Amino acid sequence: MRTHTFILITALACAAGLRAQGNYEVQVYGSDLIPKGVTMVELHSNFTAKGSKGVNDGVLPTNHAEHETVEITHGFNEWFECGFYQFTSIQPDGSWKWVGTHIRPRIAIPERYKLPVGLSLSTEIGYQRPQFSPDTWTIELRPIIDKKIGKVYASFNPTLDMSLHGPGKSENPNFSPNVKVSYDVVKRLAFGLEYYGAFGRIASFDVVRDTEQMFIPAVDIDFGRNWEFNFGVGVGVTQATDHLLVKAILGYRFNNKSNN
Repeated sequence: MRTHTFILITALACAAGLRAQGNYEVQVYGSDLIPKGVTMVELHSNFTAKGSKGVNDGVLPTNHAEHETVEITHGFNEWFECGFYQFTSIQPDGSWKWVGTHIRPRIAIPERYKLPVGLSLSTEIGYQRPQFSPDTWTIELRPIIDKKIGKVYASFNPTLDMSLHGPGKSENPNFSPNVKVSYDVVKRLAFGLEYYGAFGRIASFDVVRDTEQMFIPAVDIDFGRNWEFNFGVGVGVTQATDHLLVKAILGYRFNNKSNN
């Protein structure tokens, strides 16, 4: 009963709104880590079909921009991994621009402790050029809570984003939770709903029209134990959100000796 209650609460939390992570890495995290000695390389491809069209505070518009992010993650032991991101943006005129770099250490409670839910904590810190973010140095704290019951999987990431350099440095953190609920249609195919957004600053949330809220129906396909594939088309439902986004994640694990 408790596990079913967890999934219900997680699904309801979607209605609160979630953040699309700047359209560079659009992903709801699961609690599991990359195994020890394994390195995973992922390509995040995100195309904004309908987004912002004007320069705002020196930040380039997102409309018809293609964002390509390379993520490399290495597992060190059963409770720690570390990831590295390289962000790039292909502008509508075809020019390819370097956006920035982030590093992401993450810890998790190993499965052998047999907790009722998966628990993990990700910390992401890094730099983005001012043409893409007015806050050039930022840090993100992302708790991760997930659970799978039969064919149903749910994950909740109540994320806090803080500025280390830029106009938001003296402000409260942004509250930007993320939620995913999916269902295994067959053994290697799952359909689900991902939801991203941002409420604004803690203790002074934005009015609804200024929050970011995006729903992404998505599919996960299992091509084998070393592969990861996710594809979705997202719709933003507030004026502050990019209105149409196409996203894909393709990943491969190197030196993976696990049979899972």
